[in-house]
Amino acid sequence: MTEVIVISISNPLLIGIYENKQLIKEYKLEGKTSDLLPSLFKKILKEFDIKRINYVNSPGSYMAIKVAYIFLKTISITKNIELLACNGFEFNQNSPIKALGKKYFKQIKNEIKVDFLEKDDIIRDFKLPKNIDKINFNKQTLPIYNLPAV
Repeated sequence: MTEVIVISISNPLLIGIYENKQLIKEYKLEGKTSDLLPSLFKKILKEFDIKRINYVNSPGSYMAIKVAYIFLKTISITKNIELLACNGFEFNQNSPIKALGKKYFKQIKNEIKVDFLEKDDIIRDFKLPKNIDKINFNKQTLPIYNLPAV
């Protein structure tokens, strides 16, 4: 089965194509999610028979999550492709993810909190895994924003 992973919550935008859970092609693109996704998916859908789209729906850039969700949900419906989601901590070794100002999202015991960095916190780049067997994808695909109302 061929599937796609979209990590749009940071720059560069990361998109991986997986065949039987193994990474076969990787895209790293700088720019706005809204500019990059349509042209890249046009190419991907011509080249591959995609059966599932997976994307990061939390936490991170509100706008990137919204744009990715609306675009990918539309593709999912119009092309009859399954859509699943997971959180970004799956792709950065559970390191803090930029929130607002000097605050970061942190996942502690499966709960996401917003806090300042501690001096021993390490920020790691997002990476597409070589194998996605152990990624916790779920059917709850709506964006999860993780920030309290102001």
